[in-house]
Amino acid sequence: MAEKYTVIGAGHGGKAMAAHLSIMGADVAIWNRTFDHISILKKRGGIELESPEGGPHGFGKINLATSDMAEAINHAQVIMVVLPSSAHAEIAKAAAPYLKDGQIVILHPGRTLGALEFAKTIRDQGCTADVTVAEAETFIYASRSDGPAQARIFRIKEAVPLAALPSTRNERVLEAISHAYPQFIDGIDVLHTGLNNMGAIFHPALTLLNAGWIEHTHGDYQFYIDGVTPSVARVLEVLDRERVTVASSVGIRARTSLEWLKLAYDTVGEDLHEAVQNQPGYYGIKAPPTLNHRYLFEDVPMSMVPMASLGMRYGVSVRGMESIIRLGSIIHRTDYWRRGRTVEKLGLEQWSVSELTRFVQEGVIE
Repeated sequence: MAEKYTVIGAGHGGKAMAAHLSIMGADVAIWNRTFDHISILKKRGGIELESPEGGPHGFGKINLATSDMAEAINHAQVIMVVLPSSAHAEIAKAAAPYLKDGQIVILHPGRTLGALEFAKTIRDQGCTADVTVAEAETFIYASRSDGPAQARIFRIKEAVPLAALPSTRNERVLEAISHAYPQFIDGIDVLHTGLNNMGAIFHPALTLLNAGWIEHTHGDYQFYIDGVTPSVARVLEVLDRERVTVASSVGIRARTSLEWLKLAYDTVGEDLHEAVQNQPGYYGIKAPPTLNHRYLFEDVPMSMVPMASLGMRYGVSVRGMESIIRLGSIIHRTDYWRRGRTVEKLGLEQWSVSELTRFVQEGVIE
């Protein structure tokens, strides 16, 4: 069982995770690029955690708060990366010189092909340590930072798939964190966790197709209930079919969005529009207040681009995804294809399906 953790990132999720781990008895360090943001944690010695009745709460002692990556990596058996996935490559570059044999790095979450990107980046930086990189399919907490040294956990998901690269190490990672996180379950491999990434389907398209409403109201409407009209739902269904087909092209049976809604929320409907309207948890969730939001600047390049790129590599039509990527690029005046995780960037453009599958399952490059 791991007892020494470093949490990379001190935002809404990072502070909640660091405090909770400490309350559960772990020796916890926290790293943030800007030390001023965490200096109060060093001064106070920890984070005050609150939760709804019955949830984890109390003072989580932080044994090290630092902006020194060498110090942060040296502290830990398990390194929890709790940052937008657009920062994963940058963190991998910074951490690479200090990683040691036997350490585990977990991306919370990996989005799509995150573990592959992280592993390639540390190798490209000359890291030869035997490090296990893993990724969660989604973030385990619904949480918020309530102040400089305060965090709140609203909900902890009951089952979160997690996969290591290669998947022969899944059990090793799950065992290492099982004392703290029995909620993590075997996610099969990182293609499964990455291609079951529902945020890629729901977030960018729903944001872009409601762009006028978001800018006019600053997000003052119900994102899913008002935003998923029958026409918008039809676009989401096309994107979802493309995602499932991309998964099929690499030998994976991915969950459809309707299956996921049933699994996660026990919600059903004749089609996606009806199922979303039937989901009580979506009522009251407001839209993003601005289009400068992670639903676009993170989910387009780190979720949708890698899905579309895999599809194009293996002969799947992804015209719906290409349209959303193009729209996001226009609205943000940036080239998300250039910024995103593509098979070319990850060095996969020449790999057959069997070579890719063997690599994620066994770590073997033929």
